[in-house]
Parts: sequence; C-alpha cells; structure tokens
Amino acid sequence: MTLLLVARVAGAFGVRGEVRLTAFTADPSSLLDYKTLTREDGSPGLTLTAGRPTKGGVVVRVAEVATREQAEALRGLRLYISRDVLPPPEDEDEIYVADLIGLAVTTADGEALGLVKSVHDFGAGDLLEIQPAQGASWWLPFTREAVPELRLAERVIIAVPPEETE
Repeated sequence: MTLLLVARVAGAFGVRGEVRLTAFTADPSSLLDYKTLTREDGSPGLTLTAGRPTKGGVVVRVAEVATREQAEALRGLRLYISRDVLPPPEDEDEIYVADLIGLAVTTADGEALGLVKSVHDFGAGDLLEIQPAQGASWWLPFTREAVPELRLAERVIIAVPPEETE
C-alpha cells in the first residue's frame, strides 16, 4: 500500500481540543473528505469528525482528542492517506506526483538513466530527482522539453538528459 503525506499537525487551536493541520493538498478542505488519516507506518492517526478551512490548512475536531493539551502533544505528527482512495485524474495530462516515484527513466534510445527517487518543487516548477544505478542522484526538470514522453502504464519516463537540453 502506497501512503501519501497529506498533512502535519501544526498544534492546538483554541481551548476545546481542536487541532490545526497544515495541509499538503491542493485544497486543504479536501482533508475532511478522507475522514481517517494514518501515521507513516499505516497505523491509525486521526479520525476527522468536523472542520473548517483556515489560512494554510484546516482546523479540525478529531475523535482521539478532547483537550488542548492532547492536541498540542500531537504537534509535528505527519498524516497520510492511502494512494488507493484518490480518484483517477480527470484529464489525460494530469497525474499524481506520487505515481512518478519509482518510474524508470530512459533516453529515447532506451539508455537507462535511473529511477525517479523523489519529486520536489523549490519554487521554479517540479524537479525529478533521478537515482542512477551507480553514483550520485541528479535533477531533471519535469517539463515537456526535458520529459517529452511519460508512459505510466509501462512505468517509464522518456527523458532528455540535462547536457542534451542546452
């Protein structure tokens, strides 16, 4: 089962045990649709019973928390959902970033370049961290120029290595 990081407990909100969550989803309110969020190991995390959007996330009531102290004790807890609960992308050009992790990266000629280790956005667009079979990882912009073809069904990315894009 693939787990996706969707939120982190930012701390308590108010005095009645509400919990502030920093959301890592496009729409922070979508966390309320999942109801049950797990810990990184897949064990139960928090069961959301109600909530409302706030700047940078949501404020929620959770079944496991009754006091401000209990909510504050959860600060920093990372919360996940199973990849299986996400709906399929609406557009054929749309993908979930998590689906890129582990894909093989090759040139158009079939030369193996490595596997996608991670995907990051440092402010200028998504970058794929490519881990070759040997040596240090390297970064590939996730653009049409650098990644002209994505074959999800085959779990392969066709890439133009950086030295060839200049």
